[in-house]
Amino acid sequence: MTARPGRLGQLDVLRGMAVFGILLVNLWGFAWGTLSLRYGVLPATAPWRDQAAIFMVAAFAEFKFYPIFAFLFGAGFALQTRSLRQQLGSWPAAQAAYKRRLRWLLLIGLLHGCLIWSGDVLSSYALAGMLILPLAASRLARIRNLAWLLAGGFLLFMALLYPLSPGITAADTTRQLQEFAGRYTTYTQGGLLDVAALRLRDYGMQMLFVIVMLPHIIVLFSLGILSVRLGWLTEPGRHRQVWQRVCAVGIGLGLPFNLLAATAMLRQTIDPYQTQWNNMLFELLLYAGGPLLAAGYVACLMLAGPAIMAALARWLAPVGRMALSNYLSQSLLGTFLLQGWGLGWGDVLRPIELLGLAGLIMAGQVVLSRCWLAYFRQGPIEALWRRLAR
Repeated sequence: MTARPGRLGQLDVLRGMAVFGILLVNLWGFAWGTLSLRYGVLPATAPWRDQAAIFMVAAFAEFKFYPIFAFLFGAGFALQTRSLRQQLGSWPAAQAAYKRRLRWLLLIGLLHGCLIWSGDVLSSYALAGMLILPLAASRLARIRNLAWLLAGGFLLFMALLYPLSPGITAADTTRQLQEFAGRYTTYTQGGLLDVAALRLRDYGMQMLFVIVMLPHIIVLFSLGILSVRLGWLTEPGRHRQVWQRVCAVGIGLGLPFNLLAATAMLRQTIDPYQTQWNNMLFELLLYAGGPLLAAGYVACLMLAGPAIMAALARWLAPVGRMALSNYLSQSLLGTFLLQGWGLGWGDVLRPIELLGLAGLIMAGQVVLSRCWLAYFRQGPIEALWRRLAR
C-alpha cells in the first residue's frame, strides 16, 4: 500500500512504529496504573521469560517511542502550517486554522484521559502546540536557540531535582508497595465506578506532571520542526551524513545506558528494597538517555535502503496514517481487556503474556488499518477531527 500523493511515506512508517512502541509501554499501565510501579512486582523465582519481557520493554521501548511521537508531532506541525499558509495566504490565517485543530485535539485528549486512560498524551501535545504556534513563521535560528535553551534548562532542573529529593527508606518502600497493591486491585478487579474514580485522580496528577514536562515536549517538537525545515526528514537521502552521525551517537551512547537502566528497573521489580541499583537516578537520566536511543531508531529508519523501507511501509505506513485512531483504540481495547470493568485479564496475565497480547493487538491493527484505508482516505478519528476543525 503506497502513501497518498503529498504524504511522506517515511513519516507514516515512523508514526506506525511509534504507535506500536507506545502500546508496549502503555499496556503495563492499563493494569498497574500510571502513578505506580510500572512493571509491578515479580518474585525472585519468576520465570526467565517474564524477567526478559520486562527487561526488553524497559530497555528498548520505555521513553523511546513517546519522544519519537512528539518529534513527529513537531514535524507534522511544520508541514501542516506551511500547507495552511499556502492555502490561506498568510501566516496569521494559517496559525488561526491550526489553533482550531489544537483546540479539538485538546478536547479529544481530555475525554480520553477522563473516560478511558489516565496516561493520555494528546492533551499535553495540544497545550505544547499552542505554545509553539509563533514558531510557524520563525527563523531557523530562533527555533534552534529555543530548543537549546529549553533542553539545557530542563536537564539542569532534573539534575538539581535528584540531590534535593529525600532519600527513600524501607518504610517508604513498604508504604508505596501497599499503595500500589491497592491501586492494582482497583484497576484489575474494581467495578466501573471504582476504576473511573481512580482514573480521574490519576489523570489530575498526570496533568500536573504535564506542566513539568512541557519544556521537554517543546524541545522534541522543535527538533521535529527543524528536521522538516532543514530537509532531514523530507529528503533523508540528501542528508545521509547527518543521519549517520545521529545513528552513531544515538545507538553508541543510548544503547549502553538504556541497558543499564533496564537492569535497574528489573532489579527494582524483583526486589523493591534493593539499594545496589539507584532506580530513581536512572529514571531521571532516562529523560536524556531515552530520547538519545530514540534518535538512533529514527536515524536507522532514515538510512534504510529502498527494499527495507518498502517492506516496512507495507505494514507500518497504514498504521501510521491512522495513528490517532489506533492510539485511542489501543487504550479502549487495552483497558477493556485488562481492567476490572472489562475482562480483568490484568489480574491473571504474566509479563510474557502481556507482551504476547501486545503482539496480537499490533497484528490486528495492521490488518484493520490496511482494510480501512482500502476504502477510506483516513482513519475515523482523523476524519472526525478534520471535520470538527473546519
